[in-house]
Amino acid sequence: MANGQLDIGLMGVGVMGRNLALNLADNGYTVALFDTDPEKLSGLDHPGLTGFTDLSAFTVSIRIPRAVIIMVPAGAALDMAVDTLLPELQTGDILIDAGNSNHHDTKRREAELAQQGFEFIGMGVSGGAEGARKGPAIMAGGSQQAWNRAAPMLTAIAAKYHGESCAGRMGPDSAGHFVKTIHNGIEYALMQMIADVYALLRDGAGYTPADMAPLFADLNSGYRHSYLMGITEEICRTLDPETGRPMLDIILDRAAQKGTGRWTALEAQDLGQPANLVEAALLARAVSSQDGLRREIEDAFGSGITGFDQGSVSKDDLGAGLLAGMALAFWQGLQVIEAGSREWNWDLKLTEIAKVWRAGCIISGELVSTIAAQDEPFDATRMITGPFYKEILNEGIPALRRIVILALQDGIAVPTLSGALALFDLNRTARGSANMLQAQRDFFGQHGFERMDKEGRGYHGPWAG
Repeated sequence: MANGQLDIGLMGVGVMGRNLALNLADNGYTVALFDTDPEKLSGLDHPGLTGFTDLSAFTVSIRIPRAVIIMVPAGAALDMAVDTLLPELQTGDILIDAGNSNHHDTKRREAELAQQGFEFIGMGVSGGAEGARKGPAIMAGGSQQAWNRAAPMLTAIAAKYHGESCAGRMGPDSAGHFVKTIHNGIEYALMQMIADVYALLRDGAGYTPADMAPLFADLNSGYRHSYLMGITEEICRTLDPETGRPMLDIILDRAAQKGTGRWTALEAQDLGQPANLVEAALLARAVSSQDGLRREIEDAFGSGITGFDQGSVSKDDLGAGLLAGMALAFWQGLQVIEAGSREWNWDLKLTEIAKVWRAGCIISGELVSTIAAQDEPFDATRMITGPFYKEILNEGIPALRRIVILALQDGIAVPTLSGALALFDLNRTARGSANMLQAQRDFFGQHGFERMDKEGRGYHGPWAG
């Protein structure tokens, strides 16, 4: 093979890297693969893939100006990979970080590489290993010039929604990784909402996984129809091949996390935005990891769960209440995206982001597709007060309230469902309780407050203390 003949390079041939490379090759692109571990390059039986363990040979094989996708762990490993690659490249080449990087790191890398004459795309890829192989949702950030050069390949390998590619440039510098982070935060909330319903059915109504499967199949309809609801039904139906028991009865209730949910909560806090649904999901995962402590506390106090008749919870209430919670999770996530767009002058378009989420990603489904179809101009305020959300919430909030009351009365924690209800109630209360907080802050710290009957700030109360 002559030098400079391959279309694109990919560095880091783990599961995601291999699948993304196969996806590129299936779409007619020739791919140079680099990994220091020859075992990861073994079995490359696709004619469009060529493996290298020598970095110079790898980079020389790629057509100039080069484009190299980097698929290594975020953080220090990515910095090391970039530093290793740069001496082998030339100005004008594009580096594409397709990992789950913190967007602040991406912003730094993009600026540093631009000064050296290189293009850098921070690219969020959603859909897991299967998505990488068959078509992920792709959220890119970087210069328009870099996107224009990489777009033909990236749009070709992305998932398709009615023929439209679910790949797009979200905005400049780190906008792609920021949007992917918030996507993952929404994912955390949606997953925990389904887990809340599962807990209610299992612990309260005594449903077995086999009982739940047809119920989740029924719930996977209308605006609730989604990837997550679909796999939930399948999970409920799946048996452990070793024991013949339901897989859900075998899997230890201790959940892990990789950090993007936490990043969403931190970004929201830094931007002054509420993210209680993501925080509730993080709470549930953190408590799940303390399974020894949970057993001790249950031994000390008892479980508190009394159970109730299956007829106490209706399928209609579950469906409407869950949809209301899901809708609020998307609304809250898009609020954080709007705040980030204002903070960094990105001019992100919510409907364009939702279009990328319509297929290939974990949060894809009918709800996000309907959000993508809303007319511009569109923002988070128009979203929740518009006719589409008003219909969902007018029906769903009373149902959600009944579900949450039932769960709390029975001692079943439903952190995201109850959090969604609190989020809605807080937001529809025009006069809240923060005046008490301001009075307390002024009493002990003379922080001052605003008055309802006068303009200005910095008023103080006549506190006796």
